[in-house]
Amino acid sequence: MFTAEAFQEGQILLINKPLQWTSHDVVARLRGPLKHYCANKKFKIGHAGTLDPLATGLLLVLTGKATKLAEKLQGLEKEYTGTITLGATTPSFDAETAVTETLPTAHISAADIQAMAKQFEGNQDQNPPIYSAVKVDGIRAYDYARGGNELIMKSRNITLFSFEITSIRMPEVDFKVHCSKGTYIRSLAHDFGKALGCGGYLTALCRTAVGSYRIEDATTIDAVLSGLQS
Repeated sequence: MFTAEAFQEGQILLINKPLQWTSHDVVARLRGPLKHYCANKKFKIGHAGTLDPLATGLLLVLTGKATKLAEKLQGLEKEYTGTITLGATTPSFDAETAVTETLPTAHISAADIQAMAKQFEGNQDQNPPIYSAVKVDGIRAYDYARGGNELIMKSRNITLFSFEITSIRMPEVDFKVHCSKGTYIRSLAHDFGKALGCGGYLTALCRTAVGSYRIEDATTIDAVLSGLQS
């Protein structure tokens, strides 16, 4: 494991974020023990690229001087796997909020789904979900949404380098996507269902890569903490 000196000099920890944890939760859980281990009350720790609580997978946790790399690392391409449930929509575009609309899916074939996925590849404008951390006039969008306020989200240009359908078990569709920074997979799920004419929302998500960093090389929070005691 890393030494106190190495943590302070700067490390990029590959953490497999658990379900229901926020990215902030992960950093907060590690901050105290690492400060104590390094005997440095001013010890710096942060992360590069937020994952939603309902997502799992690769989170880059930065320590010491590596915290200066946050912006650069956030700009790297990402890879995800996940599941879209067709035939329903939610306000948050995922399972955080209850289904508000259901639509038939019987008319949609596997060929339709595969063909539509190919149409989504390439450069495009995407609207972030209203239930997101994007700031609008200095206020997080999800604060507007949870307050019952109407809000039109400004679109941003993103790129889907590949969007592969890996399994179809109607109404669930599994996928793998390689995308640019700033891509909201919840928005992709929503837009994909809308394009098919049946609605859709994200029901599972795992980030498997950030640039060249892979989930296969990630460790757990408990493993990092255990290493501090060895």
